[in-house]
Amino acid sequence: MKIVKEISVWLLTLVILIPLFLVVINSVKTSAEADSMNLSFPKHIQFNNYATVIKEGKMIRAFKNSMIITVGSVLLTNIASAMGAFVLSRRRTKLNKMLYYYFIVGLIAPVNMIPTIKIMQSLHIMNTFQGIILLYSALMMPFTVFLYYGFIHSVPREMDESAVIDGSNAWQLFFRIQYPLLMPVTITSLLINFMNAWNDFILPLYVFNKSTNNPMTLAVYNFYGTYISSWNLVCAAIVLTTLPIVIVYLFGQRYIVSGMLSGAVKG
Repeated sequence: MKIVKEISVWLLTLVILIPLFLVVINSVKTSAEADSMNLSFPKHIQFNNYATVIKEGKMIRAFKNSMIITVGSVLLTNIASAMGAFVLSRRRTKLNKMLYYYFIVGLIAPVNMIPTIKIMQSLHIMNTFQGIILLYSALMMPFTVFLYYGFIHSVPREMDESAVIDGSNAWQLFFRIQYPLLMPVTITSLLINFMNAWNDFILPLYVFNKSTNNPMTLAVYNFYGTYISSWNLVCAAIVLTTLPIVIVYLFGQRYIVSGMLSGAVKG
């Protein structure tokens, strides 16, 4: 049985690795070689494909836009969710319990883009970084509150009481005492929310109508429309877009597993 399980895991791994290898290997081929989209190695490696993509696809500007959107939404989501989950966990009133269940509903409720866009237009935040950061934060907050809420149960209330006796106010109690203790869940939510915001394609497509605001996912889409016959350049654009998220995942995969278990089980 153990051998069967190992073989099954390797087969599942190949299902993921083969498409990734296909994109990487075709990103350094000539246009003629990449047309067949096979797994053969190129006769001559074409690293200049990446230089062409960066220049023609305006990838540097798109990278800056993605970083602004992703980092802004992730930081806002984590700080607001941690503060909200702390209050909901420590003050078990009927109202707070209803608010917690309201957040949980957000985990499964679909996003209706028509009223969302109407609200953003009325607030004059359509086609702005501020608007999409707030939108991402609203979408990621239910899951993040859920993680923090479960983990905060494991922190003894006596620590809160000791801090208050020592003269700490509400802000000092949270940021100096509680927030450092939430580091496992904080790192987990940071990494997961970063990957979700970076990889998203739908929301920027609806919110932005100026190419100067496009993140890397939309830059790849526009580049594909322009260079649809140049699969080597398209693959190079995909590699550049996915590289940051692969690095983030490889760096934080152990934190993701441990933090999600802590947030879901503790308490």
